[in-house]
Amino acid sequence: MSDESHEPLKRLFFALNCPPEQRKAIAQWRSALELRSGRPVPADNFHLTLLFLGAVGVAQIGEICTVAAKVHVPGVALRVVLDRLEVWRRAGVLVLAPEQAPPELLRLVYALEQAMLPFGLEETAKEFRPHLTLMRDYRLPVPESATPPEFFLRADHFVLFESHKGRYRALAEWPLVPV
Repeated sequence: MSDESHEPLKRLFFALNCPPEQRKAIAQWRSALELRSGRPVPADNFHLTLLFLGAVGVAQIGEICTVAAKVHVPGVALRVVLDRLEVWRRAGVLVLAPEQAPPELLRLVYALEQAMLPFGLEETAKEFRPHLTLMRDYRLPVPESATPPEFFLRADHFVLFESHKGRYRALAEWPLVPV
């Protein structure tokens, strides 16, 4: 029996990165809400999760990247309109979400889910709900906003991130439009 129990693990997830100018605009909009509950997610961590992998053995990362590179991509840059402010009570988060998720986004997520099945990672039967988390430990109703949210998250690649001590680090990325 191999001794894999001592293999270093990394918390990984696939996501669409949020461009710096978009992060700034969202952070400024969030400030204007004058929230009195929860912990703000650092603007540097703004992203739209595609698939959470959970704790992954370091030895598997290379193979995960190889498989991710073969995922059928939309062939177009993704544009996700974040136009709804929601509170997810069970998770205790305040999020920006799209009123309607683009079909290309849903197809990419499904392709990633299928590609990662052989790895037997983080079994989640959760339905994919695209979102960008603004606050954690949020326990109040949806705040009123003088300006309704309307942010356009544009991505021309998807990224494999490592989450470590509250910071996210890109490990690899792949274009959404084949080159």
